[in-house]
Amino acid sequence: MNALQSALASLRNRAAATPEQVRKRAFAILFAVSVTTAVGNNGMQSVLPAIGRQIGIPDPMVTAIYSLSALLWALSSPFWARASDLRGRKPLILLGLGGFVISMIACGAVVSAGARHMAAPMIIFVFFLLARALFGLFGSAANPASQAYIADQTSLEQRTQSMSTLAGAFGLGTIFGPLAAAMFVLPIVGLSGPMFAFAIIAAGVMFVVLRWLPESHPVKVDTDQASTGMTQMKSGPFWMDPRLRPFLIYGFLASTCQTAMIQMLGFLIIDKVHLSPLAALDYIKMAMMTGAIAGLMAQWGLIRMFRMSPRDLLRWGAGLGCAGSVIMALAPDYWTLVIAYTVSSLGFAFTRPGFTAGASLSVAQPEQAAAAGAIAAVNGLNVILAPLFLLLYERVRPGPFVVSAVILAGLTIYAYANPALRTVSDAAASEDEATESLLEKSDEGAV
Repeated sequence: MNALQSALASLRNRAAATPEQVRKRAFAILFAVSVTTAVGNNGMQSVLPAIGRQIGIPDPMVTAIYSLSALLWALSSPFWARASDLRGRKPLILLGLGGFVISMIACGAVVSAGARHMAAPMIIFVFFLLARALFGLFGSAANPASQAYIADQTSLEQRTQSMSTLAGAFGLGTIFGPLAAAMFVLPIVGLSGPMFAFAIIAAGVMFVVLRWLPESHPVKVDTDQASTGMTQMKSGPFWMDPRLRPFLIYGFLASTCQTAMIQMLGFLIIDKVHLSPLAALDYIKMAMMTGAIAGLMAQWGLIRMFRMSPRDLLRWGAGLGCAGSVIMALAPDYWTLVIAYTVSSLGFAFTRPGFTAGASLSVAQPEQAAAAGAIAAVNGLNVILAPLFLLLYERVRPGPFVVSAVILAGLTIYAYANPALRTVSDAAASEDEATESLLEKSDEGAV
């Protein structure tokens, strides 16, 4: 009996996780959430050109399918961010995953109906637009809640690497999304198969979040700093906050260029290889995977290896993105296009964690959800401009990439010239030292 009791006690001790283990498990779950949505969104995006041309939807209208969703994402993200402060991070993450599941099922049903010519292409377009809009309205809840969860659990000096690791989910999505989409294009369901498969996977992740993700408990900070920060954030819309505005401007323009490039890539490759939309899927998949591998190398390797700060990421990101855009504008063949997309992907892999971590480091702890909501809104709003790039592409093939190169060149200069972007790393270091000092004094008082 004593031996049995001892064995049970040993099992209980092993089962009891330390706070650090709980934190790592929570981060792994949040990473799975981000990977799932990234795989689904990038996977659907990789087959979207083929879907549009198979059903008969004009190319600019295909990219516009994302526009209403993006607008709703931008409008609802700040609301869901505030709700995560009131309701908790976990319920909002579950809501976002639920919106993703329902949207994917609805999109799959619409694509299936369109492939069977059950309605006119314009009717299919309208229903596709509305089905995708469900993700923008409800799926947008997960992103700011996840970012706020990470900010709750990390110190200022840890946040850049944590945000870059989470941003790596986008890179994984770009790798596995097109690959998974190609795998799930099956004879019975056709091009709607990937959407149904992504919905099933996301439902599984929802169960994991519900069962194993603990609720977040924000790190305590100085109350004077918190009250001052809250007053500044509440004094007007988030885009008017002088601390956030430079990062939002940078993020909006950089994300616009990235989104336009991703959405145009499929059409560009189809036109470059002179194959049917279905036959060109392997070429699209290869290009997107190559770019995504470069992005992962940046976010999981170079950023950590060289301990790159947000300031470094903002400068290198825009510079490399500009170089890739120039090469893509001049690309004479498919393989040059792949090289150009890889260089651009390397740059964009720096920009996303750069402006995300920079914005997070620029505000106080109680404002993290609001800052995450502002960044999420920017990441959604940029999609609205993508159809304009495609309209330009139909008239002047190199035009969109020349415009992107000019914008990114301007952002490179902006990253050097703007005081907030130029000093974000220094400000974060000094604030982190102050926070550590406060925590040490708090610990001494507790003793």
